[in-house]
Amino acid sequence: MPNIIKDRAIVADDYHLIAEVASFPSSDILVNFEIWQQQREQVLAHPYKKGVVLKPDQHPELIADDIGCFDLIAIAFPAFADGRGYSYAVLLRNRLGFTGELRAVGDVFKDNLFYLQRCGFNSFAVRADKDIDVALQGLNDFSVSYQASIDESLPLYRRRLVTA
Repeated sequence: MPNIIKDRAIVADDYHLIAEVASFPSSDILVNFEIWQQQREQVLAHPYKKGVVLKPDQHPELIADDIGCFDLIAIAFPAFADGRGYSYAVLLRNRLGFTGELRAVGDVFKDNLFYLQRCGFNSFAVRADKDIDVALQGLNDFSVSYQASIDESLPLYRRRLVTA
C-alpha cells in the first residue's frame, strides 16, 4: 500500500483505485469519474468509504449534486503547468461546501504542496519518483502568506490591522 501525505503527516493510503467495476475489495475505494457515471448505484452500495477522481477537463460542477456521497475527491494534475486543479479545489471548498479529504494526484511534488494546501487540499499523492519525506517539508516552505485563501481568510495587511 503506497504512502500519501494527509493532514501534514505521512500515512498509508487506505483507498484502492478501481479501474473497472467487476467486484470491489473490502476496503475504501477510489473510482474515476467515468466509473462513477456508469456504475453509480454499485459504487453507492459499497459499504466502505468512497472517492472519485476528477481529471482537469472534468469540472467539479459535474458532481455537485453528489458531493455528500464522497469521503474523498481527488483532483488529477497531469502536468506541473496545468493549474485547473487549484481552481477546482477552491470551488469545491467554497462554493460546493466539500469538507472531506481533498487529494492532489499526479504531477505532485515538494515545490507545489504549499500552494496546493492554500487552495484547500489536505492530502497529496506525491509523484512516485519523488521522496515523500522531502515533499512533506514543502508544506512549510513559507511562514507567512500575503494573500487570503482557503487556509487564511484575511490578507496579511488586514491581519496586521487586527493585531495592532
